[in-house]
Amino acid sequence: MRDGKNRRPPQEADADGLIEGRNAVIEALRAGTAIDKIYIARGETDATLGHIASTARNKGIVVTEADRRKLDGMSRTKSHQGVIAVAAVREYASVDDILNAAREKGEAPLVVVCDELSDPHNLGAVIRTAECAGAHGVIIPKRRSAGLTAIVAKTSAGAVSYLPVARVPNLTAALKDLKEQGLWVFGTAADGATTLYGADFKSAAAIVIGSEGDGMGRLVREQCDFLVSIPMRGQLNSLNASAAAAVVLYEAVRQRGSAEPS
Repeated sequence: MRDGKNRRPPQEADADGLIEGRNAVIEALRAGTAIDKIYIARGETDATLGHIASTARNKGIVVTEADRRKLDGMSRTKSHQGVIAVAAVREYASVDDILNAAREKGEAPLVVVCDELSDPHNLGAVIRTAECAGAHGVIIPKRRSAGLTAIVAKTSAGAVSYLPVARVPNLTAALKDLKEQGLWVFGTAADGATTLYGADFKSAAAIVIGSEGDGMGRLVREQCDFLVSIPMRGQLNSLNASAAAAVVLYEAVRQRGSAEPS
């Protein structure tokens, strides 16, 4: 009974999206469960963990080494056996899925691109705002970014069920592809030469939101057709990433025609 006080019920661990232990992770991989990322104990040479890592990578799943203390801190069951998988709440879409969704609606694509948003609450808030603003999808990088985890789903208030999210191995290449398909790329930057209200979002557009700390990376910034600055009238010079996304998206809504149904 004493051990039971320190353990959460299995259903609570499931609600967190964590799959713990070697057999559980192997079965999840075998069953084709949508997995966002797998953490494996650093320095382990165990054959079973090696099999898990290789199987996951062959399926395109991100595998990250972590020290035991991190795994212990993540664990809900306290018996992770050196491996924890974080389930994705839904399958990722492709960039083509997002563009096709716009075409099916007869609308100019409006896509949000998140450059390494590591805070799941920020990503969830961006997805929620993008869905409310009528964007056709969100694109995130495969690494150094939060994924479609339970926390992101909760913060999005269910928007992940409606808005396609694509995860790409190379964000710079994805932006090049979007440009080739006719989208203008707008990056948000405090030093942007284009003011928010001077930008034209009526055509096919991808809006890039930089990371919480450093903003857009250099290579991503170089792919932007326009660098857009949001007016700042107070003492601070920047907005939270999700707030910046909301401001820019709703300027796009205004320009594209936001008349409410009668």
